[in-house]
Amino acid sequence: MAILEILHFPDPRLREATSPISTFDDALSRFIDDMFETMYDAPGVGLAATQVGDTRRVAVMDCSDDKTEPLVMCNPEILWAEELETVDEGCLSVPEHYDRVKRYARLRFAAQDRHGERYEMDAEGLLAQCVQHELAHLDGGLYIDQLSRLKRERIRRKLAKAARQSEAEKAGG
Repeated sequence: MAILEILHFPDPRLREATSPISTFDDALSRFIDDMFETMYDAPGVGLAATQVGDTRRVAVMDCSDDKTEPLVMCNPEILWAEELETVDEGCLSVPEHYDRVKRYARLRFAAQDRHGERYEMDAEGLLAQCVQHELAHLDGGLYIDQLSRLKRERIRRKLAKAARQSEAEKAGG
């Protein structure tokens, strides 16, 4: 397994829409394992393929406190959702930035597991929020798209400055 590089906003690869998965093989399974290792190492509760520069329609999640409930979503879709609420949200691709966004409190989704087996699942609370967050990534979206243009631009500038400082430290060290 390997730790993959997590892309940061405003990297244009984060805006790429994904393609459905039709081949469920050992290479996909290894990629999913790498995604889990990367997510747990970050640490995060979800990771979409676009966040590591891949355009396959797959995301991984684990919203449990003890990290014992890994969930793979290949080709996911929301079947229904209800009760829109405002929640705090952050993202591994928008490090150290959090804001309030609208998400549905409850939903049902369908997906395929790493072997291509279809399943349906009800989700609420953090799991429902994470499903919506990761599906947005798979469609080329970010949670900050719900924020004002001014807030997004402020975040972009802060992340660009942090990236420049990190590069300068690497060059000087």
